[in-house]
Amino acid sequence: MSVSSPPAGPTAACGSSAQVHASRGPLSPAPVAVLLALIGGLALWLAFPPFGLWPLAAVGPFLLLLITRGRSALAGAALGMVMGAAFFLPLLTWTGIFVGDLPWVALSLAQAAFCAALGAGTAVVNRLPAAPVWAAGLWVAQEALRSRLPFGGFPWGRLGFGQADAPFASFAAYGGVPLVTFAVALTGTVLTLLVRRPAMSRRSAAGQQPASRRRWALVCAAAAAVPGVGVLVELPLAGSQLSAGGELATVAVIQGNVPRSGLDFNAQRRAVLDNHVEQTLLLAERVDGGLTPRPDLVIWPENASDIDPFQNPDAAAAIDGAARAIAAPILVGAVLDGPGRYLTNAGIVWDPVSGPGASYAKRHPVPFGEYMPARSFFRFFSEQVDLLRRDFLPGTDPGVLDVGGVRLGDVICFEVAYDGLVSEVVDGGASLLVVQTNNATFGYTAESEQQLAMSRLRAIEHGRTVVVAATSGISAVVAPDGTVVDRSELFTPWSLTGAVAQRTQTTTATRLGSTPELALAAIAGAAVLAALVIDRRSRRARTHPEHDIEEEGPHDL
Repeated sequence: MSVSSPPAGPTAACGSSAQVHASRGPLSPAPVAVLLALIGGLALWLAFPPFGLWPLAAVGPFLLLLITRGRSALAGAALGMVMGAAFFLPLLTWTGIFVGDLPWVALSLAQAAFCAALGAGTAVVNRLPAAPVWAAGLWVAQEALRSRLPFGGFPWGRLGFGQADAPFASFAAYGGVPLVTFAVALTGTVLTLLVRRPAMSRRSAAGQQPASRRRWALVCAAAAAVPGVGVLVELPLAGSQLSAGGELATVAVIQGNVPRSGLDFNAQRRAVLDNHVEQTLLLAERVDGGLTPRPDLVIWPENASDIDPFQNPDAAAAIDGAARAIAAPILVGAVLDGPGRYLTNAGIVWDPVSGPGASYAKRHPVPFGEYMPARSFFRFFSEQVDLLRRDFLPGTDPGVLDVGGVRLGDVICFEVAYDGLVSEVVDGGASLLVVQTNNATFGYTAESEQQLAMSRLRAIEHGRTVVVAATSGISAVVAPDGTVVDRSELFTPWSLTGAVAQRTQTTTATRLGSTPELALAAIAGAAVLAALVIDRRSRRARTHPEHDIEEEGPHDL
């Protein structure tokens, strides 16, 4: 029996394919690859607010797939870590403005570690046919993990969140933020097909040029097709899922401002409450004078009252006076004293006649910001952990509240970044989304712009008007198609009263929930496993060719 030729059959074919792909060496030396990883990370950063250069988001997936070709999973992890650090360190600078460099660097590198896993996976699937598809799916899988782990995850910096002004944004109505991420990543990874190693055999220049031109044309068409589809699906959405129709409600948004920015903004808690009361009283004067329509409800931001109105009669009287003056219920963002050393971050419905009623307690307190996990452990690294003297307890129920005849869905601050928390209030019947937030801690940084961009994607995803009420800005009203109707500036008193659409229809994304994300992540994970199995069989075939032939022979027969 001759053993000089490889066996036929599926296993041999897979092994042969893997050898072909694995035999491709890196397209660039290691120093150049590291430089390209840095460029890719910086391009990702520039795609987000305040720059908003959204086309650059595709550069990261393009370069990561390119520089991991022909490299090991370990090398891919190193390059992914470099790209992740170059992205998250500048993106999250706002976290270190007031709390110091150590928390900023630690958070950024922790997020970059997920990009390291992404780089390793990308290097593995690079050995497969259709590698751009699997690599794009890995971006979704990476973001899915990062949004859940550790301590409930930190979804900041997902590719989809930087696409509010892009054609890709319309995909959110069909598959949420994960589908937007996939579309952006696929556009970038497909472009890697333009960069290939020279053929093993030389062809004549006359024969190569037409093929080369056809290849460029096909790849460019494929890359342009993804955002092109986004433009096409936006047209029917404008007339159905994202249209402004539905019953109107008149909503007032109050931004009272704070005495100063930084961690000590709430040192003058009564001043913050008084600011919001004053702006509401001024609005009431304009309403009584016929200059402004009377609102059905008024939205105050998170931390508008850091004095517990249930414990402090003066605070309760101030809020009650504002509600009576405006003759409409107020959704008050308040900090409530809880049992023992615990606090609650809540939104309270304050009726002008009956006073405080239903409330929502924030379900996802921010680790290291609103509660300190493993306090004794992290104290070894910084004594600043004790600046957070009392922990916030999480709520248990979605923030669906009936306020002034409007069934609204309340999420507080960073909760807008979490798919499940927003989806649950829409599933609970919310016809209007409200984001109560307090960004005073982060000063004049990009944090507020980045959070507003998330709110715009949520509007498109669920076909709902989104009202953002911020203590110091940016407050805004976002239409169901993601358009910013009006917005405030940072650290200025501001109020807005206007009619907003209440929507009861559900988008495809709302109905599917997390299914697109799980499906894309599962497919990408299966591709990684398949590549590893094929690679293992390929190495085994090269090491023990006779054994493989004897083993595979009966199956071939």
